[in-house]
Amino acid sequence: MTTRSETRTALDHLLTEIEHRNPAQPEFHQAAHEVLETLAPVLAARPEYAEPGLIERLVEPERQVIFRVPWQDDKGRVHVNRGFRVEFNSALGPYKGGLRFHPSVNLGVIKFLGFEQIFKNALTGLGIGGGKGGSDFDPHGRSDAEVMRFCQSFMTELYRHIGEHTDVPAGDIGVGGREIGYLFGQYRRITNRWEAGVLTGKGAGWGGSLIRPEATGYGNVLFAAAMLRERGEDLEGQTAVVSGSGNVAIYTIEKLTALGANPVTCSDSSGYVVDEKGIDLDLLKQIKEVERGRVDTYAERRGSSARFVPGGSVWDVPADLALPSATQNELDENAAASLVRNGVKAVSEGANMPTTPEAVHLLQRSGVAFGPGKAANAGGVAGSALEMAQNHARTSWTAARVEEELSDIMNNIHTTCHETAERYDAPGDYVTGANIAGFERVADAMLAQGVI
Repeated sequence: MTTRSETRTALDHLLTEIEHRNPAQPEFHQAAHEVLETLAPVLAARPEYAEPGLIERLVEPERQVIFRVPWQDDKGRVHVNRGFRVEFNSALGPYKGGLRFHPSVNLGVIKFLGFEQIFKNALTGLGIGGGKGGSDFDPHGRSDAEVMRFCQSFMTELYRHIGEHTDVPAGDIGVGGREIGYLFGQYRRITNRWEAGVLTGKGAGWGGSLIRPEATGYGNVLFAAAMLRERGEDLEGQTAVVSGSGNVAIYTIEKLTALGANPVTCSDSSGYVVDEKGIDLDLLKQIKEVERGRVDTYAERRGSSARFVPGGSVWDVPADLALPSATQNELDENAAASLVRNGVKAVSEGANMPTTPEAVHLLQRSGVAFGPGKAANAGGVAGSALEMAQNHARTSWTAARVEEELSDIMNNIHTTCHETAERYDAPGDYVTGANIAGFERVADAMLAQGVI
């Protein structure tokens, strides 16, 4: 039987090989390290997982597609962006993962997101594999007509790689209901098929699901509440700091408020707002979703209870809970130290990998309950899978039914992570629990299906 020490050495060699084979992809390296460094116990206990080739296949995408996306702006000028789709693992079902339109997008970012998606999707217990895609196109400041032309060009290439039984994209940063609509229209135009299940995040009137826009934020709060319950506490009355002001942050704030907590912050690239009375959700939605403005406008309109802090760190605001909901690596070791000094009890990741490894370790050493994104923000992809189920049946569910299903899924994810961590002698370590639980499900399917 292989010892943990021998397994650890083998994993270290593999991580070195991953960095060598995937140069200049630091986000992917970080994601691979975060998962693989927790797997030694399960590989030592389950020798079949340590057989040569299994993990090597797991860290290598099944397919990587990079393509040119030419489009014309309103002045007739031609622009050329890059499109990406990384179809990482389909052992459990069709590839499932969002599309991100943002200038920071490159192959390494998409691979990190796709790799995370494998385990996140496995944790939901639903039949979906892992993938991710996007482009370095920036929709901010572009007209609806420009966004439409870009989306049509993007889908003109992407359509040949996706399908409801093959690969089902959704939205992510920069891809909301508007973009999904344009993408779906072009897919329908090219294929001459009404294939509602090929994209999720659609409008409720044409194949979308109620509660889908809210699902990531709602799910994150439900996971945070479950972590607190495990410690004998309740969400009601807790003060929360939330980063971001996009879809995930907005619905995190909404659910926190609904469950009796007091979310006092939101942020964007210009800085952050502190509102001691609690964030006014209607005002925030008006500024961010309707006017597409900045959070400093919120402070100007809100009155004396709110102040805007340009730049700075939202994590300096004292709170019981922290829910990073903006982007990767936004919460570093210094920010984590500040949270700990201010008495934070739990950190739950609404964004993908928003906490640096050093910060995660500091929080865990300090006894803070830490919910990793692959578990805590799995509500988004769970909501997408519920939309797929409705599409397959050509029906729609009530909001109450969708929210009940979402709540069950998030509580089951928490239970799975907690029990798996205890089973491998890491009680309270949700990172280890999430990684091993997701890995076990995917690895079992890969072994059953042979070397493919």
